[in-house]
Amino acid sequence: MITPFQDRFDAGRQLGARLSSYAKRGDVVVLALPRGGVPVGYEVARQLNAPLDIFLVRKLGVPGYEELAMGAIASGGARVVNEEVVEQLQIPEDVIDAATIEQQQELERREAAYRAGRPLPELKNKTVILVDDGLATGSSMRAAVQALRLLGPKAIVVAVPVGAAETCEMLQSDADDVVCLMAPGNFSAVGRWYLDFTQTSDEEVSDLLDRAAHERQVDRNAENERKLPASLE
Repeated sequence: MITPFQDRFDAGRQLGARLSSYAKRGDVVVLALPRGGVPVGYEVARQLNAPLDIFLVRKLGVPGYEELAMGAIASGGARVVNEEVVEQLQIPEDVIDAATIEQQQELERREAAYRAGRPLPELKNKTVILVDDGLATGSSMRAAVQALRLLGPKAIVVAVPVGAAETCEMLQSDADDVVCLMAPGNFSAVGRWYLDFTQTSDEEVSDLLDRAAHERQVDRNAENERKLPASLE
């Protein structure tokens, strides 16, 4: 019998243990998908001694059929277009541009609220671990991977505590590595595999990012102090 996670922090600690081969590497960055992925990513980043940030994705919905994605935009100015949908529905470029402008405003508003002025970290030639609290259809994660590719990382690792087996398998063709701690056959929904699946608030996202940045700075200061005597010899 599969035991559910206590909460997202518990899931993150277990996921971080599975990702131990990425620990204490200078090229690793953990990016969490807000909001539910941030508590998971916080614990993963702590265990790997890696920086934590967010990667926001906004779907570009087809006008009148908003659930159907004609593309997506993401942090760092990345945009991907679903060419199959665009060609099939003959969507003009100006319609895509208008949707991009609208969603870009919301993306920038959320980034400003979450990051408190901190820029997106440099991702070129980095190993990026994309974290969420689970994968159902995987549409947001897939868009995130495709958008992230445009920013030039060395490798993209998708890491989640739980996901539908077919979704975890599908993402293997998009990411360089996929780590799903659990991929139960009777998946049904992400929340089913958590005892506490309370919604993560915007305030919690901001707080966890602030805490992660502060803890990284404390660790760097301590490391510099340990190196200081040797540099004075």
